[in-house]
Amino acid sequence: MRVRNIRIGIKSVEESLNEFRDYWKKIENGEKVEKKEALYFESISALRSVLTTKRIELLKAIAKYKPKSIYELSKIVNRDLKNVNEDVKILSELGLLELKKSKTDKERIKPIIEYDRIMIEIDLDEKIAQ
Repeated sequence: MRVRNIRIGIKSVEESLNEFRDYWKKIENGEKVEKKEALYFESISALRSVLTTKRIELLKAIAKYKPKSIYELSKIVNRDLKNVNEDVKILSELGLLELKKSKTDKERIKPIIEYDRIMIEIDLDEKIAQ
């Protein structure tokens, strides 16, 4: 597995739109744009509501045990399959894991993580919302 880091940070919607606008201008001008693998939230509370302790536990279990199915993952973490399914779906939609269908005796969905580290970045120079 190649080493890949995912950066997670806090950015306002305005800041994200400005960054997008800058990238778009560079693309229009034919400039090379560096690809960034990052996920940004509008606030720390938004980040906490998505990256819960249970979901981080799932990411760690997938990385360590490489389960062959979501059912197997639910057994590893000793959680209800329905809840694990919901959390895995959210993590997949965020791009923090990949879901791969495999067909053996039954169709299974295998959660896959292709990175080694998640880095959370908080800019201390950013203005504080009042």
